[in-house]
Amino acid sequence: MAPHRARRRRARPSGRRTLLYAVVASAVLVGGTSAGTVYVKAQAHDGGGLVSSSSAAPGASPAASEPTSGETSVEPVTEPSVDRAALLTKAMGAVTVASGAKVSVAVLDLDSGESAAYGGGSFDTASIVKVDILATLLLQAQDADRRLTAQEKTYATAMITNSDNASASALWDVIGRAGGLDAANDRFGLKGTEGGDGALWGLTRTTAADQLTLLQQVFGDDSRLGEASRTYLQGLMGEIAADQRWGVSAAADGSGWALKNGWLPRSTTGLWDVNSIGRITADGHGYLVAALSDGNSTKAHGISLVEAAARAAVSAFSAT
Repeated sequence: MAPHRARRRRARPSGRRTLLYAVVASAVLVGGTSAGTVYVKAQAHDGGGLVSSSSAAPGASPAASEPTSGETSVEPVTEPSVDRAALLTKAMGAVTVASGAKVSVAVLDLDSGESAAYGGGSFDTASIVKVDILATLLLQAQDADRRLTAQEKTYATAMITNSDNASASALWDVIGRAGGLDAANDRFGLKGTEGGDGALWGLTRTTAADQLTLLQQVFGDDSRLGEASRTYLQGLMGEIAADQRWGVSAAADGSGWALKNGWLPRSTTGLWDVNSIGRITADGHGYLVAALSDGNSTKAHGISLVEAAARAAVSAFSAT
């Protein structure tokens, strides 16, 4: 959980840098829908993807069919593309969203480099911001060429594995509160995330797309965080307390997951923000998944919603 108040900070100026998540591929935007779904197809570089289009006359030998110039007519080989956007939209159509509630989900297949997102708008982070707080601390430590102190490690462990709020508040102060978080997020490539006012780290606002970008910084090789920092944060996300092992892990096919959840009852409405982010393994594939929701009547309803959204997101890739 996170502390809560209804205050909002003024909008941050635009002009953030966008993180380009590197795969051995060229990303081509191939579709979008009115439901807010975005689909990106990774097209692998393959110098061998060409075939001859020449044909031999009846009865001619293979050698005789080659053009006399010694050149070969070629055309690119194309594979039928799968519309992940449509699959995700269809899957989300079967997810029950209560009146007044809102949900957004984003997913990346780590093997293919394909990603898709559903829904839009920004959400309170609640405790998922604790991943961002620790990532910021690790980046600042790298810049200073230092290791985390014993006390910082104690706070980090409690903050991630047990979602301890006092530890989060302590590290929020260490990183410089919203100013420190926002500066790190500029470098991480988050474009729609804004740190909460004052001590209110739980009221940081974010998007599912930004949380997917953050997960790429934690679990991807093309990251501002060094290997040691990534391994440390990944390890903590894999040791979540037993009573908090819900959320995107519902889409995993076993214990192959690392996650962080957030839940926050808003005093102004009595409704719940419930979010979940992490890496899971399903059908032999690794996925990064971010599922955000607000307007839930209870915490339990919010958990059910983000788990259903996570399963729908992964089904858009595992169904084909």
